[in-house]
Amino acid sequence: MNINLNLLNEVTAFIWSEADMLDHGEYHNWLDLWAEQGKYIIPIDPQLTDYENSLNYAYDDHHMRKLRVERLENGEAISTTPKANTIRSISRVRILQEEGDAVVLRCAQNLREFRKENLRHYTADVTYHLSREASGDFKIQRKVVSLINSTDTLSGISYIL
Repeated sequence: MNINLNLLNEVTAFIWSEADMLDHGEYHNWLDLWAEQGKYIIPIDPQLTDYENSLNYAYDDHHMRKLRVERLENGEAISTTPKANTIRSISRVRILQEEGDAVVLRCAQNLREFRKENLRHYTADVTYHLSREASGDFKIQRKVVSLINSTDTLSGISYIL
């Protein structure tokens, strides 16, 4: 197995930065990480891969990501009050495919949410499709959050997975 350690370090730093932005509510910075045509997907059934023809918790394009951020920031959604405190840990980063400026990677995400005196835990396999821009920065083309406990309800979450 030949591992490109430089690329692995770059993509790991990128997704760690994304996780930190989300945990600290830096949603506009998070939006800047995305390619215009990128898709943010949280499937209900983590075994399915036909996201376009399946029911999902989220299947957000550029417009829907912006609306999701607006709802989180303006408090219009009842699920945003009170705001949840989150800490996510990213581990087990593995590059699945590297072709030109495109990189596909998978990692494990453990997210802890503390809200209304309750602590909840979500674990997911997260698959990223990234592209490297001319500037050298990565953009997210697709992010799929496959929760291992997807049968647990996600109603009322006040953050982005």
